[in-house]
Amino acid sequence: MPAAPSSAAPVGRILTGRALRAFADGYVSLLLPFYLTALGYSALEIGMLVTATLLGSGALTLVTGLVAHRYHGRTMLLAAAWLMIATGVAFSGVTAFWPLLIVALFGTINPSSGDVSVFLPLEQAMLAHAASARDRTALFARYSLLGALAGAAGAQAAILPHWLEHRGIDPITAMQSMFWLYAALGIAILLLYRNLDARAAGGSAAAEPLTTSRGIVYRLAALFSLDSFAGGFAVQSLLALWLAQRYGAGLDTTATVFFWIGLLSAFSQLVSPVIARRIGLINTMVYTHVPANLLLVAVPFMPSFTLAMACLFARSALSQMDVPARTSYVMAVVSPSERAAAASVTAVPRSLAAAISPGIAGYLLAWSPFGAPLVICGALKIVYDLLLLNMFRHVRPPEETKQ
Repeated sequence: MPAAPSSAAPVGRILTGRALRAFADGYVSLLLPFYLTALGYSALEIGMLVTATLLGSGALTLVTGLVAHRYHGRTMLLAAAWLMIATGVAFSGVTAFWPLLIVALFGTINPSSGDVSVFLPLEQAMLAHAASARDRTALFARYSLLGALAGAAGAQAAILPHWLEHRGIDPITAMQSMFWLYAALGIAILLLYRNLDARAAGGSAAAEPLTTSRGIVYRLAALFSLDSFAGGFAVQSLLALWLAQRYGAGLDTTATVFFWIGLLSAFSQLVSPVIARRIGLINTMVYTHVPANLLLVAVPFMPSFTLAMACLFARSALSQMDVPARTSYVMAVVSPSERAAAASVTAVPRSLAAAISPGIAGYLLAWSPFGAPLVICGALKIVYDLLLLNMFRHVRPPEETKQ
């Protein structure tokens, strides 16, 4: 039987869940380097822990894609919520390196500004099911916008441990309290998705593993792996570490910087559907991404903190416009029954490939505070943009071929 109509889809709950997760990711990604530094870990060790978080997220997302067609989406989301709760509880008490590495590997901690969690492919498939072809990109823009806005608010919330310190709380205890909050947000998400309509969330009868769409999905996944590998050199946790090393930026300054970066990224995504309707999804992804990456390459060469921030802010106004377009494109070029698997397979490189580069970036930052990882990130992303344009500019989604 065909899937339920869009009016039955639990869009509101999914968007709310995305916002809660983004808020948690927003402050955790900034607190992580400061917390690990306070525990006495080096830039190289921090890079290794960041690598573990991304590697674990990628492996878990891949497993989700392989088995998602056997279970209701609600069941998978509830399991992910329980894992988020357990991760917060574990990070609030574990301080030794190797146990932390294990928790990072199997947990849901996200060190980046984007979403690389196991929730992502499940939510994307449900939202694609909820929207018509004409409205799909706009819905994903709302999804990304809420995530970016909540992430910006989360970045600002990263100053809460600083506030607690001024009230006599030990700095490490103050930061550990934020991981308890992370677990509490996991409980809120669990309650939110517990009442999700299983039929609207997509049952096993409606989903299938990749079949006819396998070729195009694998090619996209290969390209996304390059983009993700590049992005791993400048994940939010490492960018915060670089600001602290290069300019002596404290947690309060860094939180404010990433708050404005998040706001600029959020509102730029509202423009994405408008541009996509005019020039197409692939062109939107490429023509907004290339100038953003040129700005990122320029950041380490800026002679002052003010100019470096100007480049970062300008980059943020462009760099996330491709996110709703990319998600919409993947959902458009595969059959509806393959969407959960396609979302998973194309999301996995965002963690697995990105898991390789933070360790390298940590080594480079330990060697020099210049910011070489930012240059490498921007240059590789430009290569990805050009390859994407060359390989897929003639592969159009249904709504563009009808124009």
